[in-house]
Amino acid sequence: MQYVKLGSTGLDVSRISLGCMTYGLPDRGTHEWTLDEEASRPLIRQAVEAGITFFDTANVYSDGTSEEIVGRALRDFARRDEIVLATKVHGRMRPGPNGGGLSRKAIMTELDHSLTRLGTDYVDLYQIHRFDPHTPVEETMEALHDVVKAGKVRYIGASSMYAWQFSKAQYTARLNGWTRFVSMQNHYNLIYREEEREMLPLCADQGVGVLPWSPLARGRLTRDWDTTTRRGATDAFSGSLYHDGDRAIVEAVTRIAGERGVSRAQVALAWLLQQPTVTAPIVGASKPGHLQDAVAAVELRLTDGELEELERPYGPHPVAGH
Repeated sequence: MQYVKLGSTGLDVSRISLGCMTYGLPDRGTHEWTLDEEASRPLIRQAVEAGITFFDTANVYSDGTSEEIVGRALRDFARRDEIVLATKVHGRMRPGPNGGGLSRKAIMTELDHSLTRLGTDYVDLYQIHRFDPHTPVEETMEALHDVVKAGKVRYIGASSMYAWQFSKAQYTARLNGWTRFVSMQNHYNLIYREEEREMLPLCADQGVGVLPWSPLARGRLTRDWDTTTRRGATDAFSGSLYHDGDRAIVEAVTRIAGERGVSRAQVALAWLLQQPTVTAPIVGASKPGHLQDAVAAVELRLTDGELEELERPYGPHPVAGH
C-alpha cells in the first residue's frame, strides 16, 4: 500500500479508502443490498491487513448501523491512532424539524450521535454530505470550526456540490478565520468526468484533496454493459447516473484489461489513481476480490496510449450526484 498527504495537510492516508456504505443492517435504511455485521467484519479486517488506513462512512448509511459495525470492527482489528476515520453529516436521520441538514443544531447533535455509534471520542475527517441551501453558509462553517476546536474533529471535508458553492464556503471560512475544508469527496470516474471542468481545477489550485466516490461507476466499469447486480437492480440512484453512450468506455476498459491480464476494476482504478488531483478513491467491497483488485490497482501504471484510449470515447453528461 502507498500513502500520500491529504491535500495540503500533513495527514497521511492510504491511496485506497474503504467505503463503508456496503456495511450495515439490510433492514435499516434504504440499502437492502448491504452486508450485516457477520459478513462485514472479515472484509474490514482484510482491508486493515492490506495496509488500508482510511475508512469512510456516514451517519445515514443503513440508519447509523454502518457506523456501529465499522466502529466495532476497527476497535478489534486496528489501532485508533493509526487509522483515519471519516464520516458525514447532512442527510435526514429522523422525521420532523432539525432531523437533517447543516444547521448548528444538526451538526452538533449528529456529530455526538456519530461518535457514540463509532465508539470513539473524535473523527479524523468530518464531511458535509451535500450542500445545504436552506442554512446560511456562515452558520455551517462556524459550527464546523467549533467542533474542530472542541477536539471532536481533526479535519473537515465536503462532498458533491457545485464549484461556486464550495468556493463560497471556503471563502467564508477564510474571511472569518475559521477552519477550511481539506478534501472534496465527489462523483468522479471514467464514465463521469464533469468534475474536470470546474471542481478539480479549483481543488488543485487550493490544495484540496480529492476523494472520488463511485470510482467504478457503481460497478458498471467492472462488468459487461448489459449485465446487472442485486444492487444495480434495487438502487434507483444508480439508474440516474449513467447512460448507454457510456458503453464504449466500458469496452475500452475491457480491451486493456484483457491485454494486461488484469481485472477491469484494476484498470478503471488505475486510471483514477493517475489523475493528478486524486488522493484516494472511495472503494466499496462486498467480496474479498474487490479489495484485492483495489490494492493491486495502486501498483498498476497505465501507458499514455492506454490513458488516451480510455478517455477518447467520453462525452458530456448532465450534472449528477449533487
